[in-house]
Amino acid sequence: MASSVQVLGPREVPLGGPRAMTVRRTLPSRGRSFVGAWCFADHYGPDDVAATGGMDVAPHPHCALATVSWLFSGEVEHRDSLGTVATVRPGEVNLMTAGRGISHSEVSTPATTLLHGVQLWVVLPAGAADVDPRFEHHVPEPVTPAAGVEARVFVGLLWGSTSPVRVHTPLLGAEVALEPGAEVGLPVDPGFEVGVLVDTGSVRLDDVEVAAAELGVRPASSGEREPRLVAGDEGARVVLLGGPPFGEEVVMWWNFVGRTHDEVAAAREAWEAGADGGAGRFGRVEGYEGEVSRIPAPALPGVRLRARGNREAGPPPGAEPPAMS
Repeated sequence: MASSVQVLGPREVPLGGPRAMTVRRTLPSRGRSFVGAWCFADHYGPDDVAATGGMDVAPHPHCALATVSWLFSGEVEHRDSLGTVATVRPGEVNLMTAGRGISHSEVSTPATTLLHGVQLWVVLPAGAADVDPRFEHHVPEPVTPAAGVEARVFVGLLWGSTSPVRVHTPLLGAEVALEPGAEVGLPVDPGFEVGVLVDTGSVRLDDVEVAAAELGVRPASSGEREPRLVAGDEGARVVLLGGPPFGEEVVMWWNFVGRTHDEVAAAREAWEAGADGGAGRFGRVEGYEGEVSRIPAPALPGVRLRARGNREAGPPPGAEPPAMS
């Protein structure tokens, strides 16, 4: 029987601002828009900061989504329009719920020599799209679910470890490190889609090979047998993503999520209206020092943006600017 696991390869894109860094993006892709409510996955590094300058993303807006930052090495300073100043460190999750609107900046710290991690987004369901923005931080304790396997659950519940960060749909997010040949079952809800983003090495997900930088996705309709990971000869480190299939259609463009073209256009207009220094819908980030004070929103394409769900192949040409932040 043919496997139902889908393997998505990355595409390289610049991550916003005048000093853009290159990231490997697997979500959204032509083949899939979501894994559960996870709607965006950027994988970057290891990046020699002395050679590249590291990360310097000026203030930019978000709405109707949540951002999840997870590092393997290096540090990133986060500032947002709530007044939060926090440092993202390896093994510590920062979750920022944008809700009705927030802005933030991200800059690698002077102490960082090697920058390596993932930036993830979660789409908020319609009933939570306009919640008040908030910022949460959590340091998950490592767990050992099998011989040669260590995991840190930063969102949701797995292997008896529960993250307290608040989400608006059932979700799973975890880092899993596997020694060569190690294997482990994933006792997730059978209604979950499961994504495996490989950072280093390679794994088999339900006997399908998933190489470094690829995202393997097992659909929720794969039967009652729980997903299983087996590391290759060099071992592996992966990020697990999961959740029930997201049943809504959304418009996802630049840093905004909406249900219609008009919602996204209104968000863009509100961000640009704040260019004169006024706070407005997205607030103002204090203390950022960079080449520019904010990232302007690109022009909307010459066609109306259409909503899409997970069954569609992806955005029409021109609907997704390459430098999403």
